[in-house]
Amino acid sequence: MNDLPISLLNSLENLQGFNKEAFQSVHQSGEQVTSIRFNNTKIPNYKFQIADLETGIWDLEFSKIPWNSHGYYLSQRPSFTLDPLFHAGAYYVQEASSMFLEEVIKQTVDLSASIKVLDLCAAPGGKSTLIHSLISKDSLLVSNEVIKTRVNILSENMTKWGAANVIVTNNDPKDFQRLESFFDIIVVDAPCSGSGLFRKDNDAITEWSEENVNLCSQRQQRILADILPALKENGVLIYSTCSYSKAEDEDIANWLTKEQKLISCKLSINNEWGIVETQSAETNAYGYRFYPDKVKGEGFFIAAFKKQSTENHLRQIKNLKNQAKLSAKEIDTIKPYIQNVDDYIFIKQYEDILALPASLENDLGIIQSSLYIKKAGVKLGSIIRNELIPDHELAMSTLLNNDLPAIEVDKETALNYLRRSDIKPDVDHKGWLLISYQQIPLGWVKALPNRINNYYPKEWRILNK
Repeated sequence: MNDLPISLLNSLENLQGFNKEAFQSVHQSGEQVTSIRFNNTKIPNYKFQIADLETGIWDLEFSKIPWNSHGYYLSQRPSFTLDPLFHAGAYYVQEASSMFLEEVIKQTVDLSASIKVLDLCAAPGGKSTLIHSLISKDSLLVSNEVIKTRVNILSENMTKWGAANVIVTNNDPKDFQRLESFFDIIVVDAPCSGSGLFRKDNDAITEWSEENVNLCSQRQQRILADILPALKENGVLIYSTCSYSKAEDEDIANWLTKEQKLISCKLSINNEWGIVETQSAETNAYGYRFYPDKVKGEGFFIAAFKKQSTENHLRQIKNLKNQAKLSAKEIDTIKPYIQNVDDYIFIKQYEDILALPASLENDLGIIQSSLYIKKAGVKLGSIIRNELIPDHELAMSTLLNNDLPAIEVDKETALNYLRRSDIKPDVDHKGWLLISYQQIPLGWVKALPNRINNYYPKEWRILNK
């Protein structure tokens, strides 16, 4: 590893919880921490399956991440690419420190209520999948990514997570001003100088500079100023970075409370976790630092704020554009594929049929009139000659009817399917079938009289052998 920048070390000297020798030592150790978070909608009983996972998939030791309900450390990093459950959305590989977002949300928001959440800088999807695991089924998550080239991986990961109450957008923060006072929670995991990831990314050390820190701080203020009008009165803003620099952390917290008049939220933390509570110099705004010599995770900063009283804006119902509801006959065609059909609205967008919770119809209309939508709800497929041609999103979703015909395959067959190779399982059923691994769907095949067609998405296929 390259030596840590002297100017960074000097800038951290007087910060709460910083220990220069321990900080340098942990960075020089070469230690890597691997952690995952299970998808509780796909493996609801995963706590009882850990032993099976250890012996059947990875042969690793698991240990609990204390600040996350579904997060676990792994004793070493396996080849996730060669684990079918990874592709099935059964878990997400996420840095442990950032999983503290769960605690922040639980301590600042009533999760039993129907709420609207914006994850502003969402790609590749770690925080969005975490948020989705917390909110109720009739709540809405908008996962946004500013950078166009990163939206596809965000959409892919949200599809694998299986949620219907998610809309993926590709917009600049200022575009959300059209949704004034719309969101109950806004999460801004802001672009930063990246010093918290030095252990994982050696190149980040050579790219770090004080000038870049200052540029990032200015950009963070612009992003926050642009997005704040979209937050409701008494709504919660959660701000985080993977930077150690005060200019990107405590100084931003100070600016939010002083200039933007937000109220800082003090969180309850267990001293055994090793998380360091800090306060900004001028307004005493609370922030929470993760140092890798104190926690089992990477460098991270997070803080929460409440928006004070502001003028509320009532929103009129917006009709959905260029979209039509399904006929009774079309609904009958898709009904065998879906659990709890009456809980959803089904919208035809050109040839595609989308499903969203019925409670979100008005919200979809409002968002569609204000933002560019990359993905909404679950794409079920298209109806051709009174037959549903099912989409891969349906196979990944939690809407899927559990009684659909499926082929349970071994790991080798599952990997061949994920490579989009030919597979030849024994089947009596003809027509559309799910391929499943450890009872979790991987996607669709169609069994014909003399062959089985593999419908795994070409763009997602595993390329290595």
